[in-house]
Amino acid sequence: MEARLRKMVRERARERCEYCNLSQDDSALSFHIEHIIPKQHGGQTALENLALACPNCNLHKGPNLTGYDPDTGKICTLFHPRQHEWGDHFERYQGRISGTTAMGRTTVWLLEMNREEQQNLRLD
Repeated sequence: MEARLRKMVRERARERCEYCNLSQDDSALSFHIEHIIPKQHGGQTALENLALACPNCNLHKGPNLTGYDPDTGKICTLFHPRQHEWGDHFERYQGRISGTTAMGRTTVWLLEMNREEQQNLRLD
């Protein structure tokens, strides 16, 4: 991936994970440029299919496009940073993120956003 494209993704995300909102400044690990729709599912290396993700979110998301809603057990699509507004599906209280929709709950659960170390890093 060319440096110019990486820079554009990072600037658009304001150096924050587009899933859990962790700031790159609050993490000792470098954030990843991830394919929202993975290459193995036909996703392209194009600006509209790339997101900045902290290592925790990216590694837990992997190639998944869906997961199980922990409240209903039904299959649900994951949050897509280019198609959905973060505030429509999540809310944050201190370092904890809650899903306010099935998509939000599924994404929080699958990406394990509320692991203790993640919550502690997100505290302001």
